[in-house]
Amino acid sequence: MPHLDLPTHRLHYRIDGAEGDKPWLTFCNSLGTDLRMWDAQIADLGRDFRILRYDRRGHGRSGTPRPPYGIEDLGGDVIALWDALSIGRSHFCGLSIGGLTGQWLAVHAGGRLDRIALCATAARIGSAAGWNARIDEVRANGLGGLVPATAERWFTPGFRAARPSAVARILNSFAETSVDGYAGCCAALAGADLRPGLARIANPVLAISGSDDPVCPAADLEAIAQGVGQGRHVALPGRHIVNVESAGSFNAALGDFLMARSRRA
Repeated sequence: MPHLDLPTHRLHYRIDGAEGDKPWLTFCNSLGTDLRMWDAQIADLGRDFRILRYDRRGHGRSGTPRPPYGIEDLGGDVIALWDALSIGRSHFCGLSIGGLTGQWLAVHAGGRLDRIALCATAARIGSAAGWNARIDEVRANGLGGLVPATAERWFTPGFRAARPSAVARILNSFAETSVDGYAGCCAALAGADLRPGLARIANPVLAISGSDDPVCPAADLEAIAQGVGQGRHVALPGRHIVNVESAGSFNAALGDFLMARSRRA
């Protein structure tokens, strides 16, 4: 599998979809997942885009540099991948901490981005105290004990009952995440507050919420849509991992948003 070797760690990435002069689309995962969380998006969106997805530092098959991390470190990893792959500009779709990464990129490297989808996220997720408590918990007990509560937060009861194998795949990747990688990204969440920068985001933004998400409620996504220069919010059925729970509707909304520029052209 392809990797990018950086001074402190290795990033595992994958390229799918169309080839040639099709526009790039970069996917950025949630905390405790790997690049496979976007599997349900590849077939629908891969017809029109070259798709880059990767395992965040400390997750999946990527390396785990010594924590803690900052949101600027996570954004820097994306830029390093783009530079290594000669990607001048890319659409971007990030969920949860991936959405925070997208906001940081939009503020600090907006010229490298085209359209941005920010999903099940917020400009400030939780509190420093809450994330520091999570770090203490996983260092003491590992991630296995968090799986039942994570399942509750991430998927509705109906989806868990109807699609147990899909839920199990996501939760297995969560349980397999390294403690250092998870804790390092919790530290990034503890320190990340993009609220002051929202007004500086000039790129078109689609904010997608899960209508029953207890982690990042729809109001958080509406605040992003209203805070940026060109924002729109859409709510889809589901909880936090809305791209899996409402994959068809998610793909349609994301595809329509990303293709709008091409249609105008």
